[in-house]
Amino acid sequence: MRLRKWNIRARIHSSAERNLSQAMNELTRLTDKLHIPSDIEEHAALIYRKALDKGLIRGRSIKSIAAAALYSACRLNRTPRSLKEIAEASTRSRKEIARCYRLLQQNLNIRMPVDDPAKYVSKIASRVKLDQKTQNTAITLLIEAKKKKGVVGKGPTGMAAAALYIAAIMNDISLTQRELAKAADVTEVTVRNRYKELDKILALGLRSKPNKR
Repeated sequence: MRLRKWNIRARIHSSAERNLSQAMNELTRLTDKLHIPSDIEEHAALIYRKALDKGLIRGRSIKSIAAAALYSACRLNRTPRSLKEIAEASTRSRKEIARCYRLLQQNLNIRMPVDDPAKYVSKIASRVKLDQKTQNTAITLLIEAKKKKGVVGKGPTGMAAAALYIAAIMNDISLTQRELAKAADVTEVTVRNRYKELDKILALGLRSKPNKR
């Protein structure tokens, strides 16, 4: 009986070690591909180990949990990598990784910091070739909206895209909501809604002006 118990424990231990080894290899592959710093990789590994200890991996893809752990670590350390970028680097679907990310949040009590939309302005602007003056205008708009509590609970990329849209109007640059939505990896409806909210919060009166953008 004692030998049987030892054999069972050995098999469990061996299985966990193999699981962890596969996950670490996947994390290294993802971080290399996405040029993510080693300290973020170590944080992701810690999250994965906690998930393994809690039995969250059982019945789920190692690669999906590893990708979700990496996305969690990026957000916790305010390293701008979108779920889409991580999914594209992974072999698993974005939907599956998002589901695993929510699982980790719920079961490991991970509290994510609120992202500052201003951090995403430069990245989105570069994709639609907006100049620095327009970027600065967008950042100023976001700072003012933040003072008025207008960015709380809103997706940072959508807010950044909406601020750039308004900044483009102010600087007489022709740019569509569709172009910005694609650059920010959000829906056109999201950009439109955030634009309306910013216009109202900041009392800009842009919606009352005729514009074909």
